[in-house]
Amino acid sequence: MAKVKRDIIALKCTECDSRNYTSYKTKNIKEKIEKKKYCPVCQKHTSHKETKVK
Repeated sequence: MAKVKRDIIALKCTECDSRNYTSYKTKNIKEKIEKKKYCPVCQKHTSHKETKVK
């Protein structure tokens, strides 16, 4: 079985810029991931974009 190379990414809220979630992404995907998630700071569902984990 082949091992898949994955990076850990952080998902940042587009409205309040807080990093709320982490996820995995395979290295062969070039575009940035965007998911609609619940933001506890904004207290509503907003879109979250990919950022690098520090």
